[in-house]
Amino acid sequence: MNLLVFGYGYTSRAFVRAERARFADVTATVRSAEKAAQIAADGVRGLEFFHEHVDPALPDAIAQADALLVSVPPDSEGDPVLRVFADAIAAAPRLRWIGYLSTIGVYGDRGGGWVDETDPPNPVSERAARRVQAEEQWLELGRRAGKLVHIFRLSGIYGPGQNALVNLREGVARRLVKPGQVFNRIHVDDIAGVLAASLDRPAGGVYNVTDDEPAPPQDVVAYAAKVLGVEPPPEQDFETAELSPMARSFYGENKRVANTRVREELGYRLKYPTYREALQALAGAGDGR
Repeated sequence: MNLLVFGYGYTSRAFVRAERARFADVTATVRSAEKAAQIAADGVRGLEFFHEHVDPALPDAIAQADALLVSVPPDSEGDPVLRVFADAIAAAPRLRWIGYLSTIGVYGDRGGGWVDETDPPNPVSERAARRVQAEEQWLELGRRAGKLVHIFRLSGIYGPGQNALVNLREGVARRLVKPGQVFNRIHVDDIAGVLAASLDRPAGGVYNVTDDEPAPPQDVVAYAAKVLGVEPPPEQDFETAELSPMARSFYGENKRVANTRVREELGYRLKYPTYREALQALAGAGDGR
Protein backbone atom coordinates (compact mmCIF):
# COMPACT_ATOMS: atom_id res chain seq x y z
CA MET A 1 0.00 0.00 0.00
CA ASN A 2 1.27 3.46 -0.93
CA LEU A 3 0.40 6.48 1.23
CA LEU A 4 0.32 10.10 0.09
CA VAL A 5 0.06 12.80 2.76
CA PHE A 6 -0.84 16.38 1.97
CA GLY A 7 0.67 18.43 4.79
CA TYR A 8 3.37 16.76 6.88
CA GLY A 9 2.84 18.31 10.31
CA TYR A 10 2.66 17.27 13.94
CA THR A 11 -0.34 14.96 13.56
CA SER A 12 0.36 13.37 10.19
CA ARG A 13 3.97 12.78 11.16
CA ALA A 14 2.87 10.91 14.29
CA PHE A 15 0.67 8.69 12.15
CA VAL A 16 3.42 7.96 9.63
CA ARG A 17 5.95 7.18 12.35
CA ALA A 18 3.52 4.80 14.06
CA GLU A 19 2.37 3.04 10.89
CA ARG A 20 5.35 3.33 8.52
CA ALA A 21 5.80 -0.45 8.34
CA ARG A 22 2.38 -1.02 6.77
CA PHE A 23 3.22 1.11 3.71
CA ALA A 24 5.50 0.21 0.83
CA ASP A 25 5.97 3.88 0.01
CA VAL A 26 5.13 7.12 1.83
CA THR A 27 5.16 10.47 0.06
CA ALA A 28 4.28 13.73 1.81
CA THR A 29 4.01 17.34 0.78
CA VAL A 30 6.01 20.07 2.49
CA ARG A 31 6.54 23.77 1.88
CA SER A 32 10.23 23.81 1.00
CA ALA A 33 13.09 21.74 -0.34
CA GLU A 34 14.78 21.98 3.07
CA LYS A 35 11.82 20.32 4.77
CA ALA A 36 11.68 17.68 2.05
CA ALA A 37 15.26 16.73 2.87
CA GLN A 38 14.51 16.64 6.61
CA ILE A 39 11.61 14.19 6.44
CA ALA A 40 13.72 11.64 4.62
CA ALA A 41 14.78 10.52 8.11
CA ASP A 42 11.21 9.23 8.61
CA GLY A 43 11.43 7.16 5.43
CA VAL A 44 9.26 9.67 3.62
CA ARG A 45 9.74 11.21 0.17
CA GLY A 46 9.04 14.91 0.38
CA LEU A 47 7.46 16.87 -2.46
CA GLU A 48 6.83 20.62 -2.42
CA PHE A 49 3.29 21.95 -2.47
CA PHE A 50 2.68 25.51 -1.34
CA HIS A 51 0.46 28.12 -2.97
CA GLU A 52 1.36 28.16 -6.65
CA HIS A 53 4.42 25.92 -6.31
CA VAL A 54 3.61 22.30 -7.19
CA ASP A 55 6.23 19.59 -7.52
CA PRO A 56 5.84 18.02 -10.98
CA ALA A 57 6.02 14.56 -9.38
CA LEU A 58 2.78 15.06 -7.43
CA PRO A 59 0.34 13.93 -10.16
CA ASP A 60 2.15 10.59 -10.43
CA ALA A 61 2.20 10.24 -6.63
CA ILE A 62 -1.58 10.67 -6.64
CA ALA A 63 -1.98 8.07 -9.37
CA GLN A 64 0.13 5.57 -7.40
CA ALA A 65 -1.52 6.19 -4.01
CA ASP A 66 -3.72 3.59 -2.33
CA ALA A 67 -4.40 5.87 0.67
CA LEU A 68 -4.55 9.67 0.86
CA LEU A 69 -4.35 11.65 4.10
CA VAL A 70 -5.13 15.37 3.91
CA SER A 71 -3.82 17.62 6.68
CA VAL A 72 -3.91 20.97 4.88
CA PRO A 73 -6.38 23.59 6.16
CA PRO A 74 -8.66 25.49 3.81
CA ASP A 75 -7.83 29.07 2.92
CA SER A 76 -10.01 32.00 1.90
CA GLU A 77 -10.46 30.47 -1.55
CA GLY A 78 -11.38 26.98 -0.38
CA ASP A 79 -9.49 23.71 -0.09
CA PRO A 80 -6.06 24.10 -1.73
CA VAL A 81 -5.66 20.38 -2.45
CA LEU A 82 -9.00 20.11 -4.23
CA ARG A 83 -8.40 23.38 -6.05
CA VAL A 84 -5.36 21.89 -7.78
CA PHE A 85 -5.88 18.13 -7.75
CA ALA A 86 -9.62 17.31 -7.51
CA ASP A 87 -9.75 15.70 -10.95
CA ALA A 88 -6.52 13.76 -10.45
CA ILE A 89 -7.70 12.42 -7.08
CA ALA A 90 -11.11 11.45 -8.49
CA ALA A 91 -9.40 9.56 -11.32
CA ALA A 92 -6.68 7.90 -9.21
CA PRO A 93 -7.00 4.20 -10.13
CA ARG A 94 -5.62 2.67 -6.93
CA LEU A 95 -7.06 5.03 -4.33
CA ARG A 96 -9.35 3.22 -1.88
CA TRP A 97 -9.11 5.36 1.29
CA ILE A 98 -9.18 9.13 1.75
CA GLY A 99 -8.84 10.70 5.19
CA TYR A 100 -9.45 14.40 5.78
CA LEU A 101 -8.37 15.93 9.11
CA SER A 102 -10.98 18.45 10.23
CA THR A 103 -11.99 19.88 13.62
CA ILE A 104 -14.79 19.60 16.18
CA GLY A 105 -15.00 23.39 15.78
CA VAL A 106 -17.51 22.75 12.99
CA TYR A 107 -20.16 22.03 15.66
CA GLY A 108 -19.93 25.56 17.04
CA ASP A 109 -21.28 26.40 20.48
CA ARG A 110 -23.72 23.95 22.11
CA GLY A 111 -23.95 25.58 25.53
CA GLY A 112 -22.03 22.75 27.14
CA GLY A 113 -24.31 20.07 25.69
CA TRP A 114 -23.27 16.81 24.05
CA VAL A 115 -22.84 16.34 20.30
CA ASP A 116 -22.00 13.29 18.23
CA GLU A 117 -21.61 12.49 14.55
CA THR A 118 -25.36 12.65 13.96
CA ASP A 119 -25.48 16.35 14.89
CA PRO A 120 -25.22 18.79 11.97
CA PRO A 121 -22.41 21.37 11.89
CA ASN A 122 -23.21 24.85 13.17
CA PRO A 123 -20.01 26.87 12.75
CA VAL A 124 -19.74 30.25 14.46
CA SER A 125 -16.36 31.36 13.09
CA GLU A 126 -15.15 31.92 9.56
CA ARG A 127 -12.39 29.33 9.91
CA ALA A 128 -14.92 26.70 11.07
CA ALA A 129 -17.25 27.59 8.19
CA ARG A 130 -14.37 27.01 5.79
CA ARG A 131 -13.88 23.58 7.35
CA VAL A 132 -17.52 22.69 6.84
CA GLN A 133 -17.27 23.70 3.20
CA ALA A 134 -14.09 21.65 2.75
CA GLU A 135 -15.68 18.61 4.39
CA GLU A 136 -18.64 18.84 2.01
CA GLN A 137 -16.34 19.17 -0.99
CA TRP A 138 -14.36 16.08 -0.03
CA LEU A 139 -17.50 14.03 0.63
CA GLU A 140 -18.92 15.16 -2.71
CA LEU A 141 -15.72 14.07 -4.47
CA GLY A 142 -16.11 10.68 -2.83
CA ARG A 143 -19.69 10.34 -4.03
CA ARG A 144 -18.80 11.49 -7.53
CA ALA A 145 -15.72 9.28 -7.89
CA GLY A 146 -16.96 6.27 -5.94
CA LYS A 147 -14.21 6.54 -3.31
CA LEU A 148 -14.48 6.21 0.46
CA VAL A 149 -13.89 9.57 2.15
CA HIS A 150 -13.44 9.75 5.91
CA ILE A 151 -13.78 13.04 7.80
CA PHE A 152 -11.93 13.00 11.11
CA ARG A 153 -13.05 15.84 13.38
CA LEU A 154 -10.23 16.33 15.85
CA SER A 155 -10.49 17.95 19.26
CA GLY A 156 -7.62 19.83 20.95
CA ILE A 157 -4.44 18.01 19.93
CA TYR A 158 -1.62 17.37 22.38
CA GLY A 159 1.23 14.91 22.79
CA PRO A 160 5.02 14.78 23.13
CA GLY A 161 6.49 18.26 23.30
CA GLN A 162 3.07 19.89 23.03
CA ASN A 163 1.14 19.71 26.30
CA ALA A 164 0.41 21.33 29.67
CA LEU A 165 3.60 19.89 31.21
CA VAL A 166 5.75 21.68 28.66
CA ASN A 167 3.73 24.87 29.12
CA LEU A 168 4.37 24.76 32.86
CA ARG A 169 8.11 24.26 32.35
CA GLU A 170 8.24 27.17 29.92
CA GLY A 171 6.22 29.41 32.22
CA VAL A 172 3.35 29.98 29.78
CA ALA A 173 0.65 27.83 31.41
CA ARG A 174 -2.43 29.72 32.57
CA ARG A 175 -5.41 28.63 34.65
CA LEU A 176 -8.22 30.58 33.04
CA VAL A 177 -11.56 30.05 34.74
CA LYS A 178 -14.84 30.48 32.90
CA PRO A 179 -17.67 28.83 34.87
CA GLY A 180 -19.14 25.84 33.03
CA GLN A 181 -16.51 25.86 30.27
CA VAL A 182 -15.17 22.51 29.10
CA PHE A 183 -13.02 21.30 26.22
CA ASN A 184 -12.33 17.91 24.68
CA ARG A 185 -8.78 16.84 23.88
CA ILE A 186 -7.05 14.05 21.99
CA HIS A 187 -3.54 12.64 22.28
CA VAL A 188 -1.74 12.53 18.94
CA ASP A 189 -1.04 8.81 19.40
CA ASP A 190 -4.78 8.16 19.57
CA ILE A 191 -5.31 10.11 16.35
CA ALA A 192 -2.77 7.81 14.73
CA GLY A 193 -4.55 4.80 16.20
CA VAL A 194 -7.94 5.90 14.87
CA LEU A 195 -6.54 6.48 11.38
CA ALA A 196 -4.97 3.01 11.42
CA ALA A 197 -8.26 1.46 12.58
CA SER A 198 -10.08 3.21 9.76
CA LEU A 199 -7.60 1.84 7.23
CA ASP A 200 -8.39 -1.61 8.57
CA ARG A 201 -12.16 -0.99 8.45
CA PRO A 202 -12.81 1.62 5.75
CA ALA A 203 -16.45 2.70 5.76
CA GLY A 204 -16.48 6.42 4.95
CA GLY A 205 -18.31 9.22 6.74
CA VAL A 206 -17.60 11.39 9.77
CA TYR A 207 -15.73 10.43 12.94
CA ASN A 208 -15.24 12.51 16.07
CA VAL A 209 -11.70 11.83 17.27
CA THR A 210 -11.72 12.92 20.88
CA ASP A 211 -11.19 11.73 24.43
CA ASP A 212 -13.82 10.43 26.85
CA GLU A 213 -13.83 13.32 29.31
CA PRO A 214 -14.53 16.93 28.38
CA ALA A 215 -12.93 18.91 31.19
CA PRO A 216 -12.38 22.48 32.39
CA PRO A 217 -9.02 23.72 31.06
CA GLN A 218 -7.86 24.92 34.48
CA ASP A 219 -8.24 21.36 35.82
CA VAL A 220 -5.79 20.06 33.22
CA VAL A 221 -3.16 22.62 34.20
CA ALA A 222 -3.66 21.86 37.90
CA TYR A 223 -3.26 18.13 37.30
CA ALA A 224 -0.13 18.68 35.21
CA ALA A 225 1.36 20.68 38.09
CA LYS A 226 0.48 17.86 40.49
CA VAL A 227 2.22 15.32 38.24
CA LEU A 228 5.36 17.47 38.18
CA GLY A 229 5.20 18.25 41.88
CA VAL A 230 5.10 22.03 41.34
CA GLU A 231 2.72 24.79 42.32
CA PRO A 232 0.12 25.52 39.66
CA PRO A 233 -0.23 29.06 38.36
CA PRO A 234 -2.94 31.12 40.06
CA GLU A 235 -6.46 31.03 38.70
CA GLN A 236 -7.45 33.91 36.44
CA ASP A 237 -10.94 35.15 35.69
CA PHE A 238 -11.54 34.66 31.98
CA GLU A 239 -13.59 37.85 31.70
CA THR A 240 -10.76 40.10 32.87
CA ALA A 241 -7.77 38.13 31.49
CA GLU A 242 -5.70 39.61 28.68
CA LEU A 243 -6.15 37.32 25.69
CA SER A 244 -5.68 37.52 21.95
CA PRO A 245 -8.89 37.60 19.89
CA MET A 246 -8.06 34.09 18.66
CA ALA A 247 -7.62 32.69 22.19
CA ARG A 248 -10.79 34.37 23.42
CA SER A 249 -12.78 33.00 20.49
CA PHE A 250 -12.06 29.41 21.56
CA TYR A 251 -13.87 30.06 24.83
CA GLY A 252 -16.91 31.22 22.89
CA GLU A 253 -17.64 27.60 22.03
CA ASN A 254 -18.65 25.21 24.82
CA LYS A 255 -19.60 21.62 24.06
CA ARG A 256 -19.06 18.01 25.03
CA VAL A 257 -18.14 15.82 22.06
CA ALA A 258 -18.81 12.09 21.97
CA ASN A 259 -16.63 9.60 20.08
CA THR A 260 -19.46 7.16 19.31
CA ARG A 261 -18.46 5.98 15.82
CA VAL A 262 -14.80 5.52 16.72
CA ARG A 263 -15.80 3.17 19.52
CA GLU A 264 -18.74 1.36 17.97
CA GLU A 265 -17.81 1.11 14.28
CA LEU A 266 -14.02 1.09 14.33
CA GLY A 267 -13.80 -0.80 17.61
CA TYR A 268 -10.99 1.49 18.71
CA ARG A 269 -10.15 1.84 22.39
CA LEU A 270 -8.27 4.97 23.35
CA LYS A 271 -4.79 4.62 24.76
CA TYR A 272 -5.41 7.82 26.71
CA PRO A 273 -9.14 8.11 27.49
CA THR A 274 -8.53 11.18 29.68
CA TYR A 275 -5.82 13.78 30.14
CA ARG A 276 -4.72 12.11 33.40
CA GLU A 277 -3.31 8.93 31.86
CA ALA A 278 -1.73 10.96 29.06
CA LEU A 279 0.00 13.51 31.31
CA GLN A 280 1.36 10.76 33.54
CA ALA A 281 2.82 8.96 30.51
CA LEU A 282 4.21 12.16 29.00
CA ALA A 283 5.87 13.12 32.29
CA GLY A 284 7.33 9.61 32.52
CA ALA A 285 8.85 10.14 29.09
CA GLY A 286 10.48 13.37 30.27
CA ASP A 287 8.09 16.13 29.23
CA GLY A 288 8.05 19.04 31.67
CA ARG A 289 11.20 17.93 33.48
